[in-house]
Amino acid sequence: MSYCDAIKTMNAEKAALHGNYHDNHYGFPLYDDNELFCRLVLEINQAGLSWETILKKEQAFRSAYDGFDVKTVAAYTEKDRERLLADAGIIRNRLKVNAAVENAKTILIIQKEHGSFKNWLDKHHPLKKEEWTKLFKKTFKFTGGEIVNEFLMSTGYLKGAHAEHCPVHKKVLESKPKWAEK
Repeated sequence: MSYCDAIKTMNAEKAALHGNYHDNHYGFPLYDDNELFCRLVLEINQAGLSWETILKKEQAFRSAYDGFDVKTVAAYTEKDRERLLADAGIIRNRLKVNAAVENAKTILIIQKEHGSFKNWLDKHHPLKKEEWTKLFKKTFKFTGGEIVNEFLMSTGYLKGAHAEHCPVHKKVLESKPKWAEK
């Protein structure tokens, strides 16, 4: 069952939570490096958990990680990591917290070499899912196949965020996702 169809089967509270993400964010291109970093961190934190858990905690994540400002997170100290591990509003997993900080440092290097994280992603497009996964595993921490797939689908680099019968699919196409380029 597609995400689009699954929302129709949810109760009103869950449908509202998922509906906002589905209708306004999922599959739409992101242009801001901090927002791309945010999505990567959220996808990493979703591993082993439901997306609903992440959606419920998104604002707490934004607060805990200083709005996902790449430069700020890259400069986090051990004290910051411990603060994150003590924050009940987010996922308190040392590997995931460390991945966020280390991945922010990696994005800073990418920005110096390519101008932006977005430029780096654009440079590698179009790769197949397996090629993207190899690239991400080589470049970033805590990025397996599903994390990479969801990150790239959710940011418009890979097709599949919405079923073609879903009304949002047309809106995504109008936003010119990378996967739709010819």
